[in-house]
Amino acid sequence: MKTLIIDHPLVSAKLTTLRDKNTDTPTFRKLVEELVTLLSYEATRHLIVKETEVETPITKTKGFVIAKPKPLVVPILRAGLGMLDGMMRILPNAEVGFLGMVRNEQTLQPSTYAERIPGEIKNRQVFVLDPMLATGGTLVAAIKLLIDRGAKDVVAICLIAAPEGLKKVESTFGNDVNVTVVCAGLDEKLNEVGYIVPGLGDAGDRLYGTAD
Repeated sequence: MKTLIIDHPLVSAKLTTLRDKNTDTPTFRKLVEELVTLLSYEATRHLIVKETEVETPITKTKGFVIAKPKPLVVPILRAGLGMLDGMMRILPNAEVGFLGMVRNEQTLQPSTYAERIPGEIKNRQVFVLDPMLATGGTLVAAIKLLIDRGAKDVVAICLIAAPEGLKKVESTFGNDVNVTVVCAGLDEKLNEVGYIVPGLGDAGDRLYGTAD
């Protein structure tokens, strides 16, 4: 497993505004999209491409196009959906799948309530969108599902992560599978109820409002 914390002034500034409890929902949503676009630039650094020939207004030259099969982008609902537009700005031709997962607030264990993943993902690069890597249970479950379906490698893009969550992902996958976690910030810890500290609150609620 690889971990990449993006150390960039624009990323830090946008993340700081996301953390602010006074940031309103429209601003929060817009900043998430912008931040994910910045993170996805680094997350796609090892995207598989193939050589091609192109004719410029002057002459023919060689270049590169994204190789097939197309990369797959999988937001984890519901909060991951707020990251999708930012990712698709970088990969407009990618295919999109969806995973609906929820964490039990007593046991902190994830369960899947919805799934819409293409039937054939063997040897595909997959990008998972999940804003908060807290305990790591949800992300581990999602990655396991995708690897079991044949994904070539998985890159998880998160806004912030807790050390406990990163440790969970690393201990689960180690060097056995090609997994990378890309995030804007590594926070201090989890509190007694499994929330990231200092964090930014509940990403889903701040994107879409409270779900009862």
